[in-house]
Amino acid sequence: MSRGRCFAAALFMLVLAGCDDRNDFRDLDAYMAQSRLSAPVTIEPAPVLRSYPAFAYEAANLRSPFSPRQDVDASARRPGSNLVKPNPDRVRQYLEGFNIEQFEMVGTLANAHSSFALLRGAGGVHRLKVGDYLGRNDGRVVAITREQVDVIEIVPDGEGAWQERPRTIPLKKHS
Repeated sequence: MSRGRCFAAALFMLVLAGCDDRNDFRDLDAYMAQSRLSAPVTIEPAPVLRSYPAFAYEAANLRSPFSPRQDVDASARRPGSNLVKPNPDRVRQYLEGFNIEQFEMVGTLANAHSSFALLRGAGGVHRLKVGDYLGRNDGRVVAITREQVDVIEIVPDGEGAWQERPRTIPLKKHS
């Protein structure tokens, strides 16, 4: 016989010797019987959870505390118009659920028919064309150039009317 066959035969005999059912499990059986007879384990009841009053966050439409404040002279401010107001029946677009401050222009795309702006924000890069909406104040894209995106927002004037506010999103220059 070769060495490999002798080794395999010896290993096989050892494995078969481990399968002997004459092993003595009396100590294990005694421990299990004692465990069954002992007092049952008690589990503490779950703690009582106190309920807290619900809180509705209502500051979502206010100016972000991290954006610079824009002081406006009340005498120089244009009054709102009753002709300008947001359209409540218009279907909202996805990017209208985010603040316009978080978007930055990263490029443009153009073909023979139209041009598009590439804006980064809201978890990705989005392609917009003239007429698309973004931001929470009914911001409509009115112009796209290589350097910027021009947006017109409809904001309340504080006296019950609405006014259009121009906004520019400049191209972010990478250094």
